[in-house]
Amino acid sequence: MKRLNFQKIIGIMVVLVLIISVFSYAQSSSSKTIRLGVNLELSGAVAQFGQRNLEGLRMAIDEINSKGGVLGKKLELVVYDNKSDKTEALNVATKLATKENVLAMLGPVTSGATKSASVAAQRYKVPLISSTATDDLVTVDERTGKTKPYIFRICFNDSFQGSVMANFALKTLKIKTAAVIYDASSDYSKGLYKNFKEAFAKGGGKLVAEEAFSKGEQDFNGILTKIRDKKPQAIFAPVYYDEAGLIIKQARELGMWIPILGADGFDDPKVVEKAGSKYATNVFFSTHYSSQDTDKRVQEFKKKYQAKYKIEPNALSALGYDLGYFIADAIKRANSTTDREKLRRTLESTKNFVGVTGIITIDAKHNAKKSAVIIEIKNGVQTFKQKLNP
Repeated sequence: MKRLNFQKIIGIMVVLVLIISVFSYAQSSSSKTIRLGVNLELSGAVAQFGQRNLEGLRMAIDEINSKGGVLGKKLELVVYDNKSDKTEALNVATKLATKENVLAMLGPVTSGATKSASVAAQRYKVPLISSTATDDLVTVDERTGKTKPYIFRICFNDSFQGSVMANFALKTLKIKTAAVIYDASSDYSKGLYKNFKEAFAKGGGKLVAEEAFSKGEQDFNGILTKIRDKKPQAIFAPVYYDEAGLIIKQARELGMWIPILGADGFDDPKVVEKAGSKYATNVFFSTHYSSQDTDKRVQEFKKKYQAKYKIEPNALSALGYDLGYFIADAIKRANSTTDREKLRRTLESTKNFVGVTGIITIDAKHNAKKSAVIIEIKNGVQTFKQKLNP
């Protein structure tokens, strides 16, 4: 009898939870706004990236809402800070999916945090779109090799970015030997290292040194001294802006003035701030956009962003801006402000979406097929070098 009563109580509790969840979502669905969850690194190690990304995103949403919104409703951003922490990114994604009942989730910025957040997105069947997470496994299940149904990105992936930098080193800089410094704790860094290594070897290049470090490292002198002894023609450092600035500065102080190559993690003023203008030269990196691009859309975006925020937009800003218009376009094409599944299918069918960072088509693995640009830093100043197509 007691067991029966206990089972009844458990059954009643489960039913109540389901009723509350359905009622909460129904309330959200009948709202005058379309709620979009934002899961970004607004504090912590890569806060600069998250903040710039959010600025671009907010600007796009403000513009869209000023023109009437989407399908008669305004877009509402429900913003949470994941503190540049993978575990917190999962916690935020879970809260957005279950308690905030958002239509879709935007972010995180980094690959590791996005992969973590994708667990909740997949579990609760909420479309998640990152504008900046480049690790190949963000949208693909590592165990099965299958595409994650609810995970998308509007940036290129590391397979493309790593090969872009390897081919740039080989063909443009005429480099035959290189060294790599990478963060062993970062999915982003490890992915780029792997793809650069494969493409560099395929093109006839040779890595003479491969050195790893751990998260939070500040002193790279030991690693750089080892590399100097191997006499590479260039260094590839697939790291974020703090480590990039320190590696550049310490390499130059050791008398190493060879080219230092990076990826989109270099695209922040903090690199020059950390390295110093006199050392930040002969540096090249791949990224998603250049404010020096003469394209009319780029220049219009740059002008509006500078007027609003009083700083020049970087790639993170531009990708955030594109993300706002990308999700609005998908909601409009889905013709629904509440149906997550319909939105997911619509995102999969995206072709030739025109953004500030290029023309985006979503492929079978939910990657964005689009171009990349190479930026050169010379005496602390960024210069557009070239654009490369996939």
